[in-house]
Amino acid sequence: MKSDLEIAQAAPKLPIKDIAKTIGFSEQDIIPFGHDKAKISFSALNALPQRLGKLILVTAISPTPAGEGKTTTSIGLADALNANGYQTTLCLREASLGPCFGAKGGATGGGHAQIVPMEDINLHFTGDLHAITSAHNLLSAMIDNHLYWGNEQQIDPRRVSWRRTMDVNDRSLRDMISALGGSANGYTQQTGFDITAASEIMAIVCLAKDLQDLKNMLGNIIIGQRFDRSTVTCKDIGAVGPMSALLAQAMQPNLVQTLEHNPALVHGGPFANIAHGCNSVMATLTGLKASEFVVTEAGFGADLGAEKFLNIKCRKTGLVPQVVVLVATVRALKMHGGVPLTELTQENTDAVIRGCANLGRHIKNLQSFGLNIVVAINHFVKDTDAELSAISQYVESHGCQAILARHWEQGSAGAKELAMTVANIAQNSDTPSLHFTYEDDQSLLSKIESIAEKLYAARGIQTSNKVRQQLASWEKEGYGHLPVCIAKTQYSFSTDPLARGAPTDHILEVREVRLSAGAGFIVAICGDVMTMPGLPRIPAALSIDTDKEGKIVGLS
Repeated sequence: MKSDLEIAQAAPKLPIKDIAKTIGFSEQDIIPFGHDKAKISFSALNALPQRLGKLILVTAISPTPAGEGKTTTSIGLADALNANGYQTTLCLREASLGPCFGAKGGATGGGHAQIVPMEDINLHFTGDLHAITSAHNLLSAMIDNHLYWGNEQQIDPRRVSWRRTMDVNDRSLRDMISALGGSANGYTQQTGFDITAASEIMAIVCLAKDLQDLKNMLGNIIIGQRFDRSTVTCKDIGAVGPMSALLAQAMQPNLVQTLEHNPALVHGGPFANIAHGCNSVMATLTGLKASEFVVTEAGFGADLGAEKFLNIKCRKTGLVPQVVVLVATVRALKMHGGVPLTELTQENTDAVIRGCANLGRHIKNLQSFGLNIVVAINHFVKDTDAELSAISQYVESHGCQAILARHWEQGSAGAKELAMTVANIAQNSDTPSLHFTYEDDQSLLSKIESIAEKLYAARGIQTSNKVRQQLASWEKEGYGHLPVCIAKTQYSFSTDPLARGAPTDHILEVREVRLSAGAGFIVAICGDVMTMPGLPRIPAALSIDTDKEGKIVGLS
C-alpha cells in the first residue's frame, strides 16, 4: 500500500493559474510560488464581490492516537461537493514544523483526500510562519533595544511580558535567562519561547480583516509595564510599521489544490490546544466571496477548536456555519471506550457504545450553539457492520444523521452521500441563530467557568488568588468584554489527558492567564499544557530524510 507521501508525490497537478480560474481569479490576480502554489494579491481580494456563500465547519471528537481524520474529511467533503456540482473552496490551516517533526505529523490529509504539494505545505510552504516568527522576534529585539538605549518609555525590565517564538518543539526554551555576559548585551531578564502557532502575532494574522486592521491589532499588543505599572504597547516603541512590513505578504491567502484539482486556501496555523485553532479570516472570507460553499475546519476536538471558532472567530466576524460536520471513527471511539491501541482491529461493539459518550458530549455541546450537525464516520477497513450500526443508532438517538464516508480510500466518490446530505441541509435550512457559551458582559472568570461547566462538564474551576486578581485588574483596565481562549490538553474534556470518554465532576485547573490585547482575547492556560511543546521519545524527525535527488522521504 502506498504511503500518503507517495500518493501525493505521484499525483499530477494542474498549473496553479488554472486552479485560480476556478474561483474567478486571473493569472494577474495571483503571485506564483512556483507552478503549484500562489498567493492571492491584495488588489484581487479587494475586487471580490460582497456576497457570501455558505460556510461548512468540520470538527471532531476528542483526538486519540487511533486517529480521527478531520482534515482528511474536510478535503474529501470539499472534493465531493465540487464533484456534485457545488462550487466549493476548502479553507485549512498551515502546518507547523513542530508536529511535523514531532508526533502528530503534517496537516495535508491522507490517502486520496489530500492537498498538494504535500511536502511544501508541511514544511516551509510560502514562508508565512517564518514571517510571523520574524515579526514576533523583531518586537522582542526592539523592546530590548529600547531598554538599552535610554528607555524613553520607562519600561520596567522586570515586567516585560513579551516572550519569543520559534516554529519547532524545544522544551529547553520554555523558561530561560537572556542577555547574560555583561551590560554590553543588554538587561538580563527571565523570558522564554512559545511555539509560533501560539504567538499572538499568529492570532492577529488570522483574525485581521485587512492590512489596516493588522496594524491596529499589532499596535494594541501589550509588551509589559512601566515603573509606574501602566501598560506599554507595541505602538509605544514604534514597532508597528516594521512588523507590518514583515507580515504584509504573509497576510495574503495561499492557494493550492486537492488531488482532484479543487481550490484550497491554506492560511494561518494556530493550534487549538494552546491557541484559537482557526485558519485566517481573510482566507475564509475570500472563499465565501468566491464560492457557493466553503469547507473549513477547527483544530482538535469540538470542545477546543469548534468552541473557539464559534465563541471567538464567529463572535468577531459575524460568520455562522450553516452546517457542522462532526468526525468520528470506530477506532477512536473504541479507545474512548477503554480499548488499548494494540486491540483496535478486533470487533468490540460494547467498547464503541461506551466510547460514544465522548461523541454524545460533543453533539450536545454543538447543539447548545444552535447549529445543524451531521456526524461523519470516517471509515477504516477493519470497521465492522455491527460497530458502524451502533454508532448510527447512537447518533440518531441524539437527533442527528450519521453518514459513513470512504474518502480516504475512494476520494470524492467515497464522500458523495456526506456531501449531498450537507448540501441539502445547507440549502434548505435557515442560517442558524448562533448562541454563544457566554455573554460579552460576563466577568472574565465567569466566562472561563461557563466553558468549564457547560462544555467540559466540570464541577468548577480551581485557580490562584494571583490569577483572580490579574483577571480583575484587566477588567478595570477595560478588557473585561474580551472572549477567552482556553489552552488545555486536547485529549480529554478534563485537564487529565488520560481521562478519555466523557468525564464529569472534574475540576478545571487554571494555572496562568495571559492578555492578548492585540488579538482581542484572554488566554487561560490550564493543567499541564505547555505553549512550547517538546519532542516525543521517538520523534517523527528520525524518519524524515532526502534521497540522492533531493526528494523528501518519510514525511507523514
